[in-house]
Amino acid sequence: MSTYKGHSIFALIISLMFFHSPLLLALSLIGANVPDFDHKFKKDNVYKLIILGLVVFISLYILKLPYLIGLIIVFLGACFYFSEHRSFTHSIFGAIILTSAISLILIWAFQLVTNLTDLQNYYLLMAILIALLSFLFLNKKVLMIFLPVFFVSLFIFNTGEVNYIEIIVAIFLGLFSHIVLDSFTPAGIKIFAPLSSKKVRSNFGWASIFILIVLALIYHAPVLYNLFEQYLFLKL
Repeated sequence: MSTYKGHSIFALIISLMFFHSPLLLALSLIGANVPDFDHKFKKDNVYKLIILGLVVFISLYILKLPYLIGLIIVFLGACFYFSEHRSFTHSIFGAIILTSAISLILIWAFQLVTNLTDLQNYYLLMAILIALLSFLFLNKKVLMIFLPVFFVSLFIFNTGEVNYIEIIVAIFLGLFSHIVLDSFTPAGIKIFAPLSSKKVRSNFGWASIFILIVLALIYHAPVLYNLFEQYLFLKL
């Protein structure tokens, strides 16, 4: 059975095929740990997530600030609460909806803070918000390793700001990598839940990995072409 360690490592491998920014790699790692919140032993965390959403909603409402962030957090908690293990949250529809919810929380929180403060270091602000997000979804053992490595990497590999599209893609890659890895287990996954209970297994996993590799090559095609061009120039 895939563990949180396996999911975290696999998500980093997949995301490294596309990104090198510590911010985006961190989001993929967080995304990879999200689907298993539908497990019974994590119900306490789901309750905390719903309570947090209500607190955020009420606080922002009283302060007359955009309060939809709180409602999205509550919605996220409700998705985990009502989902059976390896059902909706492990489906392609679940990955899209969870990606949308987490992306909105992060992006709206970023916009809210930048509008209320004079902070100019957007890179550091996004890093802090991602660190806060990690407290919601990462296992404590992973968190103890993640936080120091994450903040050290920010100063070593400062790749500048990231755009919203990259944020969404990074989170989705993490979520999707979890689904792909679970497809290799004997139980498989219900890829089209809740519309269908049909399960897919390793064939889906290998096909998905192949497609991701092809997409990564296409994504990096201009860079690969330039390297090839330089290689030919040196040969000549």
